[in-house]
Amino acid sequence: MADPMRIRANVVGDTTEVKVLMSHEMETGQRKDSAGKVIPAWHIQNVTATYNGKTVLTAQWGPAVSKNPFLSFKFKGGAKGDKVQISWVDNRGEKRTDEATIA
Repeated sequence: MADPMRIRANVVGDTTEVKVLMSHEMETGQRKDSAGKVIPAWHIQNVTATYNGKTVLTAQWGPAVSKNPFLSFKFKGGAKGDKVQISWVDNRGEKRTDEATIA
């Protein structure tokens, strides 16, 4: 299983700003190993962010996203002490979900 995501969520005025650092190798499927064999593609395909059970962001990614991707977004609402949950699924079916408390 991948390392936990590093998530920060802060209220700024009437919006909540979320910053996420994900730990994932994100292989494109185009690189070769030292023996010359192609390294299979392995990348995050779907990302979802929820707040109070409501989806505030969905994203579909492909192999062009960098290793250990960083994601930043804002949404209306949110209050200090509430939880924001981030989930991803990669092309091998591996999943990761983490949450953070809004500061």
